[in-house]
Amino acid sequence: MDPVIIVGAGPVGLTLALALARQEVPSVVLDEGPGKDEPRPARTVVLREDTTALLERLTGAPLDQAGTHWHGWRSMRRKQLLREVTFGPGTAEDPAGTPDAVADDFAGPAPLHLAQHVLTAALRTALAAEPLVKVAVDSRLDSLEQEPSGVTAHTRGPKGTWWRGSYLVGCDGPRSTVRKLADIRFPGRTAVERHAVAALRAELPWPGEALLHRSPPWRQSGPAAGEITARPLPDGVWRLDWLLPPGKDLVTPELLVARIRETLAGWHGGTTPPYDLLDTGVHTVHHRLARRWRSGRVFLAGDAAHLLGALGTQGLDEGLRDADNLAWKLALAWHHGPREALLDSYQSERRAAVATRLRAADQVLPVLRGGGGLRAYVPGSARGHEGLLTDGHLGRGVLGAPGAYADSPLAPPRTDATTPVDTEPGAPVTDVQVTAEDGSSVRLRDRLGRGALLVLLIAPGTGVWERKHWVSAGIMPRLAAAVTALPHTAELLVTEAYPGAAPHTVLLIRPDGHLVTAFSGVRPADLYEAAEATLGGPTATRTEATTSPG
Repeated sequence: MDPVIIVGAGPVGLTLALALARQEVPSVVLDEGPGKDEPRPARTVVLREDTTALLERLTGAPLDQAGTHWHGWRSMRRKQLLREVTFGPGTAEDPAGTPDAVADDFAGPAPLHLAQHVLTAALRTALAAEPLVKVAVDSRLDSLEQEPSGVTAHTRGPKGTWWRGSYLVGCDGPRSTVRKLADIRFPGRTAVERHAVAALRAELPWPGEALLHRSPPWRQSGPAAGEITARPLPDGVWRLDWLLPPGKDLVTPELLVARIRETLAGWHGGTTPPYDLLDTGVHTVHHRLARRWRSGRVFLAGDAAHLLGALGTQGLDEGLRDADNLAWKLALAWHHGPREALLDSYQSERRAAVATRLRAADQVLPVLRGGGGLRAYVPGSARGHEGLLTDGHLGRGVLGAPGAYADSPLAPPRTDATTPVDTEPGAPVTDVQVTAEDGSSVRLRDRLGRGALLVLLIAPGTGVWERKHWVSAGIMPRLAAAVTALPHTAELLVTEAYPGAAPHTVLLIRPDGHLVTAFSGVRPADLYEAAEATLGGPTATRTEATTSPG
């Protein structure tokens, strides 16, 4: 079987290659560059808890030292502090003893903020030790052909050649060559927002905290900047973003330096403190969504498939979720033959999730940037502007929370045995402590990304006794037999408790950590039917993809 061809060596393409390798699928990464990225301190990424966990699981290394977990978040308007949010060490379900009075301002684990070239270097280091991945540098795609049995791609450059693959995934950014060669439309909006960006080393009044400052009272240099974001990085470095007014006004170095000095003075009582300017740039946000994310054996992921980023939302987060969603489906098809419904579900699930976020941003943008009544644009919402912006920046609510696949074509039908838990079907599961089949105690997230389905039994009291005392007692033998009989490799896990789940509840979880369904007790037939649905149906079909033309 030929390897999967991945076009693009950014964070999404490298993550996909690692995710496939962890499931024993070889890949070739076509990198049009020299194999390393230029350090750009002003080009940074914010990772939510779930995507941070994904990257740490794949690289085998903690990313904490490479970036900064914010201690808190504060929102200001003019001189008034409107909101403070405190982070970790607990989770949203267990806020580590946070008083009820401030529960609304506790956000669980903090986002991780790091420079993109640091993240890419960590991924490249992990790939260098992975024998199943070949990175071809100085290789720019210029043509591709596909047949029912595979894909052929040609690259130009010093090492131009033909490549043969089983599938091809375009992770090659906003100007994706793959998307153009596949004749896939990419409609949307251009320059939804523009930001002037600076990375500088300085002492700010809120060490370790991120800040959103709207309508600062000084605003004197150049066109009015109605919003400033300050986010900490390691070693005393900060990234500052100034929202620019609509238009194409040139941001000159002189104007940017004046804005830096003005902002720092405003935050320090009128006196500009010492600072070291490291990097600058202008970040333009576009909102676009590819009409199709699959064309036969060709797929799109990351910025090649979608562009978003207004109101604090993070496009890379969504790209990493694309890779996580697609990897286990491609791995199953690579090892066992294509199930077209399963491969089609990548587009159905991920495109719908990103489209929901884009629609939400487009609804809120006129309110937050143009004034007006909030309720007129967001029916039923009583939240203020700062609350909506905070949600986007912190990965909460409709603007920021990880997407759920409630309407997934892989969702099994509800039965009399189905029981509700606090996680809705299709949503990411809560990370709880579990006992694995070898008796080890691990986090649930540690068992994801291996290509196996997870079956989780809620059994209070099992944590008190050694596994040998309960593994052959009660319902365990019957459940173990049901798991062994499933149509795909599955791992049986046990936990003391899960939010909203009664004792003896059984959860079926996808390899990417989204809940399939929950049953009350051991129901072998229902569990088998749900597993079949999760894999795209009971039989593998080798017909061509049924996705609509773009």
